[in-house]
Amino acid sequence: MTEERLEQLEIKIAYQEDLLQDLNALVAGQQMKIDQLEASLKVLNEKLRELSSSTSTHMIADERPPHY
Repeated sequence: MTEERLEQLEIKIAYQEDLLQDLNALVAGQQMKIDQLEASLKVLNEKLRELSSSTSTHMIADERPPHY
């Protein structure tokens, strides 16, 4: 290989390594955001279950209307 060709390959590899590091950081950030969203969703689901169980035990149909 010529010296110029070898230098061009080294430059390409350097750019690819830099891009790979950038993509790795992006994927890591996205995974952290996904983990946060999953935790939030879990909390919301638990609150929804609590609300649905509390309303099912206290049915509005069982209550007397206020005019009685």
